[in-house]
Amino acid sequence: MAGESVRKLFRSYWNKIKTSNTILGSLSIEYLPRSLVFFIDLFLCFFSAICTFWLIARLEGREVNIYGNEKIILFFLIVSGLQILISKTYAGIIRHSTFIDLGKIIVAGLSSGLFLVVLNFFASILFNTKLYTNGSVAIYILLSLCLMSALRIAVKSLYKLLVEIKNDSIKQKVLIAGTAPPSISLATAIMENAAMPFKVVGFVSKLNSSKNYRILGKPIYDFAEVAAIDPLSMNFNGIIIIKETMNKTELEEWVNLSFEKGLRIFKSPNVSKFRINAKEPNINALQIEDLLQRSVIEIDHDGLENAIQDRNILITGGAGSIGSEIVRQVAKFKPNHIFLLDQAESDIFNLQQELEIFFPKQSISYVLADVSDATRMHSFFDTNKIDIIYHAAAYKHVPMIEQNPSEAVRVNIGGTKILADLSILFNVKTFVMISTDKAVNPTNVMGASKRVAELYVQSLQQKAGNAVKFITTRFGNVLGSNGSVIPLFKNQISKGGPVTVTHPDITRYFMTIPEASELVLEASLMGKGGEIFVFDMGKPVRIVDLARRMIKLSGHEPDIDIKITFTGLRNGEKLYEELLSDNAKTLPTHHKKILISMDPVVEYAVINEQILRLLEVIQKDELEAVKLIKTLVPEFKSNNSRFEALDVI
Repeated sequence: MAGESVRKLFRSYWNKIKTSNTILGSLSIEYLPRSLVFFIDLFLCFFSAICTFWLIARLEGREVNIYGNEKIILFFLIVSGLQILISKTYAGIIRHSTFIDLGKIIVAGLSSGLFLVVLNFFASILFNTKLYTNGSVAIYILLSLCLMSALRIAVKSLYKLLVEIKNDSIKQKVLIAGTAPPSISLATAIMENAAMPFKVVGFVSKLNSSKNYRILGKPIYDFAEVAAIDPLSMNFNGIIIIKETMNKTELEEWVNLSFEKGLRIFKSPNVSKFRINAKEPNINALQIEDLLQRSVIEIDHDGLENAIQDRNILITGGAGSIGSEIVRQVAKFKPNHIFLLDQAESDIFNLQQELEIFFPKQSISYVLADVSDATRMHSFFDTNKIDIIYHAAAYKHVPMIEQNPSEAVRVNIGGTKILADLSILFNVKTFVMISTDKAVNPTNVMGASKRVAELYVQSLQQKAGNAVKFITTRFGNVLGSNGSVIPLFKNQISKGGPVTVTHPDITRYFMTIPEASELVLEASLMGKGGEIFVFDMGKPVRIVDLARRMIKLSGHEPDIDIKITFTGLRNGEKLYEELLSDNAKTLPTHHKKILISMDPVVEYAVINEQILRLLEVIQKDELEAVKLIKTLVPEFKSNNSRFEALDVI
């Protein structure tokens, strides 16, 4: 009966092992049953005890007779078994054993040895005889510790080796950039997670003194050595960098190296932010946004918290690229309530799902509405008390608006006028309008419509009885925003090209979405009312250079693997964007990235009458309406557009 019970027990263990996909299967083992690990450890202790008494007999020159010590062996096993249970050395997953697990084994072994020695001491005092020699205890403990530790090291090493062999062909073989502690920690995290899609084959450093050493058993390559190596002889195809530890110059050096050698560049956060989750690793290919990185924005967090906390905030266009990021930024400062207003139903819904996860305690209303609907907007303001407005709602695609100028007038101009007028009527404290560099010396209807909106918002500051701070912010293209060139190029590259650029010499200013949003908040804090704040956009970027870099970052060669074609300037498009009009001067602010543009101001009565006329005309005659916009904005000269004829008149 006893033998049959033992056979059933081990049969059940074997079935668990097979069904959990062990090394014998797909290498995706869950874990061995803890009771089985306990019995394996106990067997190792039993084997250690036998070896102990065999070794002692051989050292003393006696005939080996294990059976004469069976009671002592049984006693050793009982003591060791109890210590294993108390220390739970069997509870860890063997293939993921760490020094903590080895520490538990050592503690259990030493505790067992101490107990056996103390017991032997009292036995010699009470009964004037020793149960066993202390030497046998020492040998037994040493052997059992070595065997139990060796088992875990062997299983871990074997599992790691088998997984590496299995996945070797599908993994990216990479070097880790740098030999500093963050780089070593990153390499360790990757190497210990066998399911990660990377295999670390070495490190690459700019320190020549490091090349003769090894880290984690991997060689250290010199930066110059990698730069000189023949790409065909390289045993790696990528480099992982920790972007947070590099400045722009260093990042450029690594990227240039990768371009020259055809290597992929991957970016990883510091290991403290590293997700050891094979299904969602946060080591990603370097993006063009990373190459256009700018210095960290410093904003007045305390001042913004004082201005926003416990206030009711309205963000129009709140589901768009800029609007949604402003929502995220504002939510950090714990306003009383956020009203997210947009006419894009699906975009609002998607953003709602995100915000409910990341800001579960923030009170947010999702308002589906059109800012150009005067009745709806009046009802909204009459129902809700608003303290601060961030007005990001606008039509922005130049060719589309050039074909539909009535919508630019209705939304960009009319919608702004409705919101601004209601701000005065309902005692809003601050109104922040988000404009564009295309409003400066505009060559298209979209830019001109934003310039008219700027003029109107500025004029309200001087209107009698106004107590609202009207502030305008003006900046260029935003990387990754809806409809911007970056997502377009990514989509074209993913399809194998061609990548379309309108003109070889076309340039644009760029900044990231978070940077633009933070500067909008900062400008709203420093504004006294009536200012147009212009952001430092850095140097303009040639779009064709942007396209070439994006193609290289995707692992392809421009004009060889993926073609670049030039399609010609689109309706209303110009080669160069500007942030300041010809007759504007600037004043500095306390923030080095924000300037005040001293544009001419139009009197409220004049601009209000002209806009009312414009809103009436646009319903009947588009050409007449665009002509009136050109009267409002004399610097508006159409380019590559059907409205060029109006400039000749």
